Amino acid sequence: MREYLLTLCITAAVTYLLTGPVRKFAIVAGAMPEIRARDVHREPTPRLGGIAMFFGLCAGLLVADHLTNLNQVFETSNEPRALLSGAALIWLIGVLDDKFEIDALIKLGGQMIAAGVMVVQGLTILWLPVPGVGSVALTQWQGTLLTVALVVITINAVNFVDGLDGLAAGMVCIAATAFFLYAYRIWYSYGIEAAAPATLFSAILMGMCLGFLPHNMHPARIFMGDSGSMLIGLVLAAGAISVTGQVDPDALNLYVGSEKEAVHQTVPVYIPLLLPLTIIAVPAADLILAIVRRTWRGQSPFAADRGHLHHRLLEIGHSHSRAVLIMYFWSALIAFGALAYSVNSASMWIVLGVVFLSAIGLLLLLLPRFTPRAPRWMERFVPPRYRRRGAVAGAEPAVPSSAYAPAQASGAAREAGARIPHGSTALSELEKAAAPAGFGAHERERA
Repeated sequence: MREYLLTLCITAAVTYLLTGPVRKFAIVAGAMPEIRARDVHREPTPRLGGIAMFFGLCAGLLVADHLTNLNQVFETSNEPRALLSGAALIWLIGVLDDKFEIDALIKLGGQMIAAGVMVVQGLTILWLPVPGVGSVALTQWQGTLLTVALVVITINAVNFVDGLDGLAAGMVCIAATAFFLYAYRIWYSYGIEAAAPATLFSAILMGMCLGFLPHNMHPARIFMGDSGSMLIGLVLAAGAISVTGQVDPDALNLYVGSEKEAVHQTVPVYIPLLLPLTIIAVPAADLILAIVRRTWRGQSPFAADRGHLHHRLLEIGHSHSRAVLIMYFWSALIAFGALAYSVNSASMWIVLGVVFLSAIGLLLLLLPRFTPRAPRWMERFVPPRYRRRGAVAGAEPAVPSSAYAPAQASGAAREAGARIPHGSTALSELEKAAAPAGFGAHERERA
């Protein structure tokens, strides 16, 4: 465990320290695209944060290769090299997209090639544990197609959810934490060395996200861009593929006792089939809804819009930070709920706990619908946001809180790319006049 934690810390430190210089490089290189109609931020923000994350990945693998116990992962398995090869290719495609906005089909082809590179070097699904049947060996073509599909789906799911400051990095960090605990349990408790690569990948992924998050939290100073979102999506998929298709379920020695006991004991075998889906459940749901929504309108599935889950949270009245925290909450509930069930599937307390937390999550989700209002006799003594509109004669009209600003912007203004003041970035005219020369140059150019 200490070597995994050391690898995590080194990865996080390298990513954190490099993000500042990368931000300056992105500004000089012009990787600051104009604000689009679907964007939530209101000031041009540099991309290319994936550069720092990639070098953090390289640093984590380099440190792990020189540690006593983790060095065995590199000696007995080619998976770390396969991950690095695929990550380098997908990162290069992401950097080009952040700078030049390459076509979506080209990116999709690059994602498939990166997955194929990992398959060629041995990172592929060899068999699947099927309930009621056991381990089913896959042919080479079946394993290749399933591996490529899982990589592409995970990459695009993470890429789709990358729409708010700190959202993608935080959700992937939560997923990587749950996956690390699962893979470490398989490796340490059952003594299965084949789970060591997945454990290492999860630890490095946690470090990449934790190192980048301080720069990416609202208001973000830099975005990870496609170079970062596709990279962490690929690393997440690589860990899932490694522990799902490389670990032999028969090595767990769970098929003992009565049939009822065997069903409960084999839950850890079948969890790998569900855990890769649960850890990206929220991004995958957003991906599916986006495809259905766009095709229903007669648009391309790759056409951008403002219908993602995080956009909807803003529309119903949540602030930027609250929307991100709600997405964190649901991701953690699904991922750690599946993890807890894999540890003790017979406990009803786990099910009740998940149900209780789900109820809390729904309450938080609908919180803007239950804005408290003061009694009429107190309306003169409370802020305007708590007054009924027009209830007090001569009183100033009620002004909604900043959390409701996105909800009040008209759809036409959003589609036209109209600027809506944001609490963390909006400046008054006096503040802009007092700002140093050169401030807001991009805004004056657009005007």
